[in-house]
Amino acid sequence: MKFSVSSSALLSLLATTGKVISNKNTLPILDYFLLELSGNTLQVTTSDLETTLVGQIEVDSVEREGTIAAPAKLMLDSLKEFPELPLTIEVNDKNWEITINWKSGSLSIPGASAISYPAVPVLSAEKKELSLNVDTLVNGINKTIFATADDELRPVMNGIYINLAPNVLTFVGTDAHKLVKYEAETENEVTASFILPKKPANLLKSVLLKEDDAIEMAFDSKNALFKLKSHTLVCRLIEGNYPNYNAVIPANNPNKVLVDRIELVNGIKRVAVCSNPTTNLIRMDISGNQINLTAQDIDFSVSANETISCSYDGQAISIGFKSTFLVEILSNMETPTVVVELADSTRAGVFKPVYDDKQTSATLMLLMPMMINA
Repeated sequence: MKFSVSSSALLSLLATTGKVISNKNTLPILDYFLLELSGNTLQVTTSDLETTLVGQIEVDSVEREGTIAAPAKLMLDSLKEFPELPLTIEVNDKNWEITINWKSGSLSIPGASAISYPAVPVLSAEKKELSLNVDTLVNGINKTIFATADDELRPVMNGIYINLAPNVLTFVGTDAHKLVKYEAETENEVTASFILPKKPANLLKSVLLKEDDAIEMAFDSKNALFKLKSHTLVCRLIEGNYPNYNAVIPANNPNKVLVDRIELVNGIKRVAVCSNPTTNLIRMDISGNQINLTAQDIDFSVSANETISCSYDGQAISIGFKSTFLVEILSNMETPTVVVELADSTRAGVFKPVYDDKQTSATLMLLMPMMINA
């Protein structure tokens, strides 16, 4: 294998695909990049057995094609030190030594045979295929991923639930305390659902930022495949039944609060400094057109309160929330004004962004309340 390539283009490709590589790989070969040169295309594959990312770039001056496993850390550490310049990369097919030459020097690092590198999973014949809008996919992941759990006992909640129905695509993330549901209108005729794990979702998020065309997607009962312009991501899906999230969303919330989102977030942060560090409990007393935020830690005799003006339609209500979750939910909305819908102090609060114009998507965030001492 021998070819020339731009140092920054190669580093960019290796840095992106390298995000798949786990710190605790079960197979030593998974600490390597699989480099495959065919024609003018260099293909780089990384895998952790659950997720596989394949990227490719065009290279110049190809003298010999070939395949090699290159040590990921050494390759990345070496390439980070180069300014933008052309590199000539040559592989010795006998001892797998990789030599990188540039105008004023060279370095050599030990590669390995690629024969034991795991194959990219292939989807079954019963797979379903569809085309997805980039923005819909990015927004769906961004809006819901923060609400997913890290629960070894309930692995289904560690991913994003994606439900496809004719003309609507739904993303859901929940950890049993908070829940986010994002719905977007799509031109889609497929009816199916699957649970996308957190790691490939985060990878997609970073790779999709460079995309502008629609994403080709396919999935079967075990794996999903996302085909992008210069990358292909294949991942194992989380198996199991996702909880019935619609059952926990209160249907009737007579009390509605319209409030400035930034003002509320900042008020919560200020008052939460004095909350109990174990519970992070913050109390909201809403009546008239005011929200009174209070927090206290009896053990240290500290307390704080702040009053924020709002537009309120409903009965006077007192409800407690975990301040860290409250800040997280409000920080993941982008509109200046939000509406908080409440039923009573024991039922979940529903948070929705308020838009000035009609939207083709809808976001709903829910937070379970905490017990407050009356």
